[in-house]
Amino acid sequence: MQEKPKVTVIIPNYNGLRFMDQCMDALERQTYTDFVVLIVDNGSADGSVEYLQELAGDRYHFPVRAILLRENTGFSGAVNVGISAADTDYVVLLNNDTEAQPDYLRALVQAMEGEGSSPGNDRSHTNKISGIFAVSPKMVQLYHQDLLDDAGDGYNLFGWAFQRGVGQPVNTPKFTRRTEVFSACAGAAIYRRDLLEEIRLDRLHKKAGTAAYEDVHGQLWPAHPYFDPLHFAYLEDLDVCFRARVRGCRVLYEPGSVVYHVGSGTSGSKYNHFKVRLAARNNVYLNYKNMPLLMLLINLPGILAGVLVKQIFFIRRGFGRDYAGGFMEGLRTLGSVRPHKTPFVPGRFTNYIRIEWMLLKDTFSYIQDLVVRQAAKLKK
Repeated sequence: MQEKPKVTVIIPNYNGLRFMDQCMDALERQTYTDFVVLIVDNGSADGSVEYLQELAGDRYHFPVRAILLRENTGFSGAVNVGISAADTDYVVLLNNDTEAQPDYLRALVQAMEGEGSSPGNDRSHTNKISGIFAVSPKMVQLYHQDLLDDAGDGYNLFGWAFQRGVGQPVNTPKFTRRTEVFSACAGAAIYRRDLLEEIRLDRLHKKAGTAAYEDVHGQLWPAHPYFDPLHFAYLEDLDVCFRARVRGCRVLYEPGSVVYHVGSGTSGSKYNHFKVRLAARNNVYLNYKNMPLLMLLINLPGILAGVLVKQIFFIRRGFGRDYAGGFMEGLRTLGSVRPHKTPFVPGRFTNYIRIEWMLLKDTFSYIQDLVVRQAAKLKK
């Protein structure tokens, strides 16, 4: 009898048919083969459903199955269905607008298990592997393969999530070393399944229940709340990593795992009305849910300053009303978010101290990256 695979690669899809062959063919070229693929379709209307129904047989060397949901449940809903249906030690969440390089999966698994440390890597981050919650790869811009797209995600004192290294050369020394980061980008990251189970919202708070979504055949699929369904999309990956950090887990960035990324393949653009509004709302949720009162009060001046700067930024780009509307919606609907708050446990006080230290470090890291990007623009 064949042993259970170690990894499930979960690909959420919403009208992403144009990306699917590229994404799947890249997985066919992986040097690591102990994985299965599960595609969760979010009610696509572009031919994806028909494509996925035919995606069987011996086209690929790895098993492929698809769950075809009737409606768009958002990124959170789709990946929650996928994780709930998976039965492996690790789950990899992979956007459909990606092209994984051959050692992508191998390097992620090795980093998760404390292996594969190369010269220059910080070996202090490769031991005590039981505390590693997630690993984020080096994401490179598909259409500008000399530039980074994401080297793990940061979160700073202004309440801004940001992509480390975005727009910088791929060989920048700072981003060639395995290191700890605040959050993994769920567009291509690996997660430990048992730790996801421990921080499920319905395990932390009984009022946060499990949803179930119907597929095109009328079957109901459970969607345990690993990623918060209230987010729908945007910042849900930072939220789940924040929750894991409160528990004392760590998140790594692994430069040996490389994936090319189109970026905004589903939403269609870097900024749009839907995306700006939803991200603004979810930012309010993120801080309210994960910061205990004292931490929230300490960080409130910086967060409010960050809101003001972003409001000005989006006004200049024609999205000021969307940002303000999303922020106000977040404040108005905090009551519905209360059952999803991360409980404060006094014994984890030192974890909050570590989180606060990372927020401070990420503030300087963000400023440094910003200066580098602006300097590069001036040279052009």
